[in-house]
Amino acid sequence: MIGARVFCISTTALQRSSIFFFPKIPTRPVFRLLSPAIVAMSTTSKSQEELDSIFKQKRVVRSTVRKSLKAMDPSLRTQQDESIQKTVLEAPWFKSCKRLCAYISCKPLNEVDTSKILSEILQHPDSNTQKKLYVPWVEDKNSNMRMLHISHMEDLIANSMNILEPAPVDAQGNEREDVFQADEPIDLFILPGLAFDRCGRRLGRGGGYYDTFLKRYQDRVKEKDWRYPLMVALSYSPQILEDGSIPVTPNDVLIDALVTPSGVVPITPRAIESM
Repeated sequence: MIGARVFCISTTALQRSSIFFFPKIPTRPVFRLLSPAIVAMSTTSKSQEELDSIFKQKRVVRSTVRKSLKAMDPSLRTQQDESIQKTVLEAPWFKSCKRLCAYISCKPLNEVDTSKILSEILQHPDSNTQKKLYVPWVEDKNSNMRMLHISHMEDLIANSMNILEPAPVDAQGNEREDVFQADEPIDLFILPGLAFDRCGRRLGRGGGYYDTFLKRYQDRVKEKDWRYPLMVALSYSPQILEDGSIPVTPNDVLIDALVTPSGVVPITPRAIESM
Protein backbone atom coordinates (compact mmCIF):
# COMPACT_ATOMS: atom_id res chain seq x y z
CA MET A 1 0.00 0.00 0.00
CA ILE A 2 1.48 3.34 -1.03
CA GLY A 3 2.66 5.41 1.91
CA ALA A 4 2.03 2.63 4.42
CA ARG A 5 4.99 0.28 3.92
CA VAL A 6 7.10 1.05 6.93
CA PHE A 7 9.38 -1.93 7.39
CA CYS A 8 12.81 -3.03 6.25
CA ILE A 9 13.32 -6.55 5.01
CA SER A 10 16.40 -8.19 6.43
CA THR A 11 19.21 -8.20 3.93
CA THR A 12 20.43 -11.42 5.52
CA ALA A 13 17.15 -13.13 4.74
CA LEU A 14 17.28 -11.97 1.16
CA GLN A 15 20.86 -13.02 0.70
CA ARG A 16 19.99 -16.57 1.76
CA SER A 17 17.72 -16.85 -1.27
CA SER A 18 19.20 -17.90 -4.58
CA ILE A 19 16.28 -16.27 -6.37
CA PHE A 20 17.19 -12.67 -5.67
CA PHE A 21 20.37 -10.80 -6.26
CA PHE A 22 20.97 -8.39 -3.39
CA PRO A 23 23.98 -6.27 -4.36
CA LYS A 24 26.45 -5.11 -1.76
CA ILE A 25 26.73 -1.46 -2.63
CA PRO A 26 28.97 0.96 -0.73
CA THR A 27 26.81 3.36 1.23
CA ARG A 28 27.56 6.91 2.15
CA PRO A 29 26.40 7.68 5.68
CA VAL A 30 25.31 11.30 5.86
CA PHE A 31 24.03 11.55 9.42
CA ARG A 32 21.89 9.72 11.90
CA LEU A 33 18.44 10.99 12.73
CA LEU A 34 17.98 12.67 16.08
CA SER A 35 15.09 10.53 17.24
CA PRO A 36 13.43 7.24 16.23
CA ALA A 37 10.13 9.12 16.31
CA ILE A 38 11.35 11.27 13.45
CA VAL A 39 12.50 8.26 11.44
CA ALA A 40 9.22 6.41 11.70
CA MET A 41 6.73 6.77 8.90
CA SER A 42 3.62 7.57 10.85
CA THR A 43 0.16 8.70 9.99
CA THR A 44 -0.03 10.71 13.20
CA SER A 45 0.33 14.47 12.90
CA LYS A 46 3.72 15.96 13.65
CA SER A 47 4.35 19.28 15.32
CA GLN A 48 5.66 22.10 13.20
CA GLU A 49 8.90 21.97 15.18
CA GLU A 50 9.40 18.31 14.23
CA LEU A 51 8.60 19.02 10.58
CA ASP A 52 11.00 21.96 10.48
CA SER A 53 13.71 19.69 11.87
CA ILE A 54 12.99 17.05 9.23
CA PHE A 55 13.03 19.58 6.39
CA LYS A 56 16.35 20.94 7.66
CA GLN A 57 17.82 17.44 7.72
CA LYS A 58 16.55 16.82 4.20
CA ARG A 59 18.37 19.92 2.98
CA VAL A 60 21.60 18.61 4.49
CA VAL A 61 21.21 15.24 2.76
CA ARG A 62 20.35 16.86 -0.57
CA SER A 63 23.41 19.06 -0.44
CA THR A 64 25.69 16.12 0.35
CA VAL A 65 24.28 13.84 -2.36
CA ARG A 66 24.34 16.58 -5.00
CA LYS A 67 28.06 17.06 -4.35
CA SER A 68 28.64 13.31 -4.68
CA LEU A 69 26.75 13.17 -7.96
CA LYS A 70 28.57 16.19 -9.34
CA ALA A 71 31.89 14.52 -8.49
CA MET A 72 31.06 11.28 -10.33
CA ASP A 73 33.45 10.38 -13.11
CA PRO A 74 31.60 10.77 -16.45
CA SER A 75 32.74 7.37 -17.69
CA LEU A 76 31.48 5.73 -14.50
CA ARG A 77 28.15 7.53 -14.86
CA THR A 78 27.80 6.26 -18.44
CA GLN A 79 28.66 2.73 -17.33
CA GLN A 80 26.08 2.84 -14.55
CA ASP A 81 23.45 4.28 -16.91
CA GLU A 82 23.98 1.37 -19.27
CA SER A 83 23.88 -1.23 -16.49
CA ILE A 84 20.74 0.14 -14.83
CA GLN A 85 18.77 0.43 -18.08
CA LYS A 86 19.84 -3.06 -19.17
CA THR A 87 18.59 -4.44 -15.85
CA VAL A 88 15.22 -2.74 -16.27
CA LEU A 89 14.75 -3.84 -19.88
CA GLU A 90 15.54 -7.47 -19.03
CA ALA A 91 13.43 -7.59 -15.86
CA PRO A 92 10.29 -9.77 -15.94
CA TRP A 93 8.28 -7.11 -14.08
CA PHE A 94 9.13 -4.64 -16.85
CA LYS A 95 8.46 -7.03 -19.71
CA SER A 96 5.08 -8.05 -18.30
CA CYS A 97 3.75 -4.56 -17.54
CA LYS A 98 1.19 -3.12 -19.94
CA ARG A 99 0.84 0.41 -18.60
CA LEU A 100 3.50 2.44 -16.86
CA CYS A 101 4.55 5.90 -15.79
CA ALA A 102 8.22 6.76 -16.26
CA TYR A 103 10.31 9.88 -15.85
CA ILE A 104 12.25 11.55 -18.64
CA SER A 105 15.82 11.86 -17.45
CA CYS A 106 17.47 15.27 -17.28
CA LYS A 107 21.25 15.33 -17.57
CA PRO A 108 21.77 18.68 -15.75
CA LEU A 109 19.92 17.17 -12.76
CA ASN A 110 22.26 14.14 -12.78
CA GLU A 111 19.34 11.70 -13.05
CA VAL A 112 19.83 8.10 -14.13
CA ASP A 113 19.35 7.98 -17.89
CA THR A 114 16.02 6.57 -19.12
CA SER A 115 16.39 7.26 -22.86
CA LYS A 116 16.90 3.60 -23.84
CA ILE A 117 13.96 2.48 -21.70
CA LEU A 118 11.65 5.06 -23.29
CA SER A 119 12.89 4.27 -26.79
CA GLU A 120 12.32 0.55 -26.26
CA ILE A 121 8.75 1.21 -25.16
CA LEU A 122 7.93 3.58 -28.00
CA GLN A 123 9.57 1.72 -30.89
CA HIS A 124 7.04 -1.14 -30.74
CA PRO A 125 3.69 0.67 -31.12
CA ASP A 126 1.97 -2.13 -33.02
CA SER A 127 3.45 -5.26 -31.48
CA ASN A 128 2.11 -7.67 -28.90
CA THR A 129 4.61 -6.23 -26.43
CA GLN A 130 3.19 -2.72 -26.73
CA LYS A 131 3.12 -0.75 -23.50
CA LYS A 132 1.11 2.37 -22.78
CA LEU A 133 3.45 5.06 -21.50
CA TYR A 134 2.68 8.14 -19.42
CA VAL A 135 5.34 10.76 -18.67
CA PRO A 136 5.43 13.83 -16.39
CA TRP A 137 4.14 17.26 -17.28
CA VAL A 138 4.59 19.95 -14.61
CA GLU A 139 1.36 21.87 -14.33
CA ASP A 140 2.44 24.69 -12.01
CA LYS A 141 4.87 25.65 -9.25
CA ASN A 142 2.59 24.33 -6.49
CA SER A 143 3.78 20.71 -6.67
CA ASN A 144 1.08 19.82 -9.21
CA MET A 145 2.20 17.38 -11.86
CA ARG A 146 0.28 15.29 -14.40
CA MET A 147 1.24 12.12 -16.24
CA LEU A 148 0.30 12.32 -19.93
CA HIS A 149 0.25 9.59 -22.55
CA ILE A 150 2.78 9.74 -25.39
CA SER A 151 3.29 7.47 -28.39
CA HIS A 152 6.51 8.85 -29.88
CA MET A 153 9.66 10.59 -28.67
CA GLU A 154 8.67 13.44 -30.99
CA ASP A 155 5.75 14.13 -28.63
CA LEU A 156 8.25 15.66 -26.20
CA ILE A 157 9.25 19.33 -26.18
CA ALA A 158 11.68 21.30 -24.01
CA ASN A 159 10.09 23.45 -21.31
CA SER A 160 11.40 26.75 -19.92
CA MET A 161 14.02 24.84 -17.90
CA ASN A 162 15.09 22.87 -20.99
CA ILE A 163 13.58 19.68 -19.56
CA LEU A 164 11.72 17.44 -22.00
CA GLU A 165 8.03 16.94 -21.32
CA PRO A 166 4.91 16.24 -23.40
CA ALA A 167 2.93 19.07 -24.90
CA PRO A 168 -0.56 19.09 -23.30
CA VAL A 169 -2.09 18.69 -26.78
CA ASP A 170 -0.95 16.50 -29.67
CA ALA A 171 -0.18 17.52 -33.26
CA GLN A 172 -3.87 17.31 -34.14
CA GLY A 173 -4.84 19.65 -31.32
CA ASN A 174 -6.33 16.91 -29.14
CA GLU A 175 -5.68 16.87 -25.41
CA ARG A 176 -3.37 14.07 -24.35
CA GLU A 177 -4.86 11.41 -22.13
CA ASP A 178 -4.15 12.01 -18.46
CA VAL A 179 -3.39 8.89 -16.42
CA PHE A 180 -6.32 9.82 -14.16
CA GLN A 181 -8.61 9.48 -17.18
CA ALA A 182 -7.43 5.94 -17.91
CA ASP A 183 -9.91 3.10 -17.48
CA GLU A 184 -7.20 0.63 -16.47
CA PRO A 185 -4.59 0.78 -13.69
CA ILE A 186 -0.91 1.52 -14.01
CA ASP A 187 1.28 -1.56 -13.44
CA LEU A 188 4.60 0.15 -12.87
CA PHE A 189 6.10 3.48 -11.86
CA ILE A 190 9.74 4.16 -12.78
CA LEU A 191 10.77 6.92 -10.40
CA PRO A 192 13.66 9.36 -10.08
CA GLY A 193 15.01 10.70 -6.83
CA LEU A 194 18.04 12.24 -5.19
CA ALA A 195 18.70 9.65 -2.48
CA PHE A 196 17.38 6.25 -1.37
CA ASP A 197 17.90 3.57 1.25
CA ARG A 198 17.13 -0.15 1.36
CA CYS A 199 14.11 0.41 3.61
CA GLY A 200 12.24 2.08 0.75
CA ARG A 201 12.80 5.69 1.71
CA ARG A 202 13.10 8.08 -1.21
CA LEU A 203 14.33 11.67 -1.06
CA GLY A 204 13.25 13.92 -3.91
CA ARG A 205 14.62 17.29 -4.93
CA GLY A 206 12.35 19.31 -2.68
CA GLY A 207 9.49 20.24 -4.99
CA GLY A 208 7.10 17.59 -3.70
CA TYR A 209 5.79 16.83 -7.20
CA TYR A 210 6.10 13.06 -7.11
CA ASP A 211 4.89 12.57 -3.55
CA THR A 212 1.87 14.80 -4.24
CA PHE A 213 1.08 12.96 -7.46
CA LEU A 214 1.54 9.50 -5.96
CA LYS A 215 -0.73 10.32 -3.03
CA ARG A 216 -3.42 11.36 -5.49
CA TYR A 217 -2.94 8.18 -7.50
CA GLN A 218 -3.22 6.21 -4.27
CA ASP A 219 -6.70 7.67 -3.81
CA ARG A 220 -7.55 6.75 -7.39
CA VAL A 221 -6.46 3.14 -6.83
CA LYS A 222 -8.54 2.90 -3.66
CA GLU A 223 -11.57 4.38 -5.40
CA LYS A 224 -11.34 1.89 -8.27
CA ASP A 225 -10.28 -1.05 -6.08
CA TRP A 226 -7.28 -1.62 -8.35
CA ARG A 227 -4.03 -3.39 -7.57
CA TYR A 228 -1.32 -1.00 -6.48
CA PRO A 229 1.43 -0.34 -9.04
CA LEU A 230 4.98 -1.45 -8.39
CA MET A 231 7.12 1.53 -7.36
CA VAL A 232 10.66 1.14 -8.72
CA ALA A 233 13.35 3.82 -8.45
CA LEU A 234 16.60 4.07 -10.43
CA SER A 235 19.75 4.98 -8.52
CA TYR A 236 23.44 5.58 -9.06
CA SER A 237 25.62 4.04 -6.36
CA PRO A 238 26.39 7.36 -4.56
CA GLN A 239 22.65 7.92 -4.10
CA ILE A 240 22.18 4.84 -1.92
CA LEU A 241 22.53 5.85 1.71
CA GLU A 242 22.77 4.05 5.01
CA ASP A 243 19.40 2.85 6.32
CA GLY A 244 17.84 5.52 8.52
CA SER A 245 19.82 8.36 6.95
CA ILE A 246 16.86 9.73 5.02
CA PRO A 247 14.34 11.68 7.12
CA VAL A 248 10.68 11.22 6.22
CA THR A 249 7.30 12.79 6.84
CA PRO A 250 3.83 11.20 6.60
CA ASN A 251 3.54 12.64 3.09
CA ASP A 252 6.59 10.80 1.74
CA VAL A 253 5.79 7.81 -0.44
CA LEU A 254 7.96 4.72 -0.06
CA ILE A 255 9.27 2.62 -2.95
CA ASP A 256 9.05 -1.13 -3.52
CA ALA A 257 12.45 -1.67 -5.13
CA LEU A 258 15.66 -0.03 -6.30
CA VAL A 259 17.48 -0.68 -9.55
CA THR A 260 21.19 -0.04 -8.99
CA PRO A 261 24.30 -0.53 -11.12
CA SER A 262 24.74 -3.92 -9.42
CA GLY A 263 21.20 -5.19 -9.85
CA VAL A 264 17.74 -5.01 -8.31
CA VAL A 265 17.24 -4.45 -4.60
CA PRO A 266 13.74 -5.68 -3.69
CA ILE A 267 12.39 -4.02 -0.56
CA THR A 268 8.76 -4.94 0.04
CA PRO A 269 7.22 -8.44 0.03
CA ARG A 270 5.41 -7.54 -3.16
CA ALA A 271 8.67 -6.61 -4.85
CA ILE A 272 10.24 -9.89 -3.76
CA GLU A 273 7.26 -11.75 -5.16
CA SER A 274 7.44 -9.83 -8.48
CA MET A 275 11.20 -10.12 -8.91
